[in-house]
Amino acid sequence: MTAPKDRNNQFDLFIPLMRDLPLKDQRETMERPFFSLQKRKRLKPIEYKSPDGEVSVKVEAVPAYGMATIWDGDILIWAASALNRIKAEGRNDVPRSLKVTAYDLLRSIQRDTGGKGYNDLKAALDRLTTTTIFTSIRAKKGRDRRFSWLDSWEVEVDPITEKPIALKITLSDWVYEGIINEKSVLTMHPDYFQISGGLEKAIYRIARKHAGDQDDGWSCRVSVLHEKTGSDSEPKEFSRMMRKIVEINELPEYDMAFITMGDGSQGVRFIRRSVVERIQVQADLEAEDAARKRREREDRRADQVDGRAEPWAKRRVTTGDA
Repeated sequence: MTAPKDRNNQFDLFIPLMRDLPLKDQRETMERPFFSLQKRKRLKPIEYKSPDGEVSVKVEAVPAYGMATIWDGDILIWAASALNRIKAEGRNDVPRSLKVTAYDLLRSIQRDTGGKGYNDLKAALDRLTTTTIFTSIRAKKGRDRRFSWLDSWEVEVDPITEKPIALKITLSDWVYEGIINEKSVLTMHPDYFQISGGLEKAIYRIARKHAGDQDDGWSCRVSVLHEKTGSDSEPKEFSRMMRKIVEINELPEYDMAFITMGDGSQGVRFIRRSVVERIQVQADLEAEDAARKRREREDRRADQVDGRAEPWAKRRVTTGDA
């Protein structure tokens, strides 16, 4: 794939740049381990089951390509955002296949547009096409749905010049169904693509799904976060990494702090910064109101004292003159 010099104006569907789109992600994939969190090739399967046993996820990789990573998932966020724009425009024929230049796609997900960027994009598309997921989500009871993130991808070429003009990316049915259902997507912070660490990306997605805009935020045991992210790190190492993330506290939108959970285990509390700011403003207003009322009470007491003292002072003055 090479960067085309001119935008092809014969696209069946023009996808605007991500800066023009609200970022959207699939709610069902945000709180569960669907991706590898490491850039090195992962072949070890991910296996997850919710505490109530209702939700299961198993992810398997093809040795030649490795498992799709959470950075590869940025392409799916781009697709979800593009399709939601099409829905918002009132189009009835929301496509499962999207066309875009490789250059525009790389720019949209804030990646390098040099030679390495194009090679990395090709590898990501291959992983998204070959990684296999088995999940009970949106499956008949007692059965799993089996799918890959993409059904296919290909480079379209100009029939005359034989130069590449577009990428055609076809989403799998499972992914497509999750995107076109309005209740199945959440808006992401525009800085999400700037998160560099795989674990940090996973933690943000979990926080966005659960904490939302709740005044009290959301708290979760570190051990549960370990399960939800699908990290293959040992519990002790995972706790160390979480301590570093919480100490730095630079994820978009959410403040993080360690807390002790009801069962005595260590947990993390996530609360939206806008909520923290709102609470702080409210606290400042309440403190200011309390200070004003305190001053008024003190002034009234001072007036009362002055009022009682005035006749006595006058009598003393009168007596002295006599």
